[in-house]
Amino acid sequence: MSSHLDVRLREGTKHSHTITENTAFMKCFLKGVVEKSYFRKLLADLYFVYGALEEQLEWYQHHPIIGMIYFPELRRQANLEKDLAFYYGENWRSQIVPSPAGQVYVNRIREVGNTQPELLIAHAYTRYMGDLSGGQALRKIARTAMDLPSDLGTAMLEFEQISTPEARREFKEQYRQALNFLPLEEAMIQNIVNEANYAFTLNRNVIHELEADVKAVIGEHVFDLITRQDHIGSTEHTPKSATAEIIAPEYSLMMTQKSPLK
Repeated sequence: MSSHLDVRLREGTKHSHTITENTAFMKCFLKGVVEKSYFRKLLADLYFVYGALEEQLEWYQHHPIIGMIYFPELRRQANLEKDLAFYYGENWRSQIVPSPAGQVYVNRIREVGNTQPELLIAHAYTRYMGDLSGGQALRKIARTAMDLPSDLGTAMLEFEQISTPEARREFKEQYRQALNFLPLEEAMIQNIVNEANYAFTLNRNVIHELEADVKAVIGEHVFDLITRQDHIGSTEHTPKSATAEIIAPEYSLMMTQKSPLK
């Protein structure tokens, strides 16, 4: 019997997508404003977030519910280690700590793992499905904006075992089917949707902390020009007559404009 969790998550987090797309940091990123100085800070926070998430998922890989959405090929932490070595150098481990908001994010993942592991589904969904859906656009723009070497700097967004668009489409369908056949009661389904929305909030808090870095690079005037206008949410219903910049559906960070910065 299907729980329709995939649809419930997609529909139930649309507004959170829109809010995230309209943060100042995301608007600047969408315009191709990206610098290594703060991009690496984001990757550092994500390293700790994915480390916590993957630690919990591995711990529960034989759990009757969590085990059904445990896919080792999605693991990001090792790839993030490659990126951090590129951006920080060989001694990267001694140079990074979670930001305050990043630590809150990590703590929440560990808290639900210890108290209500089913809620890990929400955190896995928001991170991995986002990476698979919008990650390739993000990767392409990051490479162009920062003029990265051909094989360095975006390992986080590279899935060696799911490397083609066709493979990613097939895998996402497999993941959605796994979500839909989890044996969950209605109350738990709603709790998972609520947690997914909270995961968006936690992620927004992380990127809010980087806005000062962005403003320092481009100046307050340009920052205000870029961030003053809201986008229509890419995952919410858009009127046919509306003209809007439609963003990658599940992990919106960027458009196809080259950054004026290096």
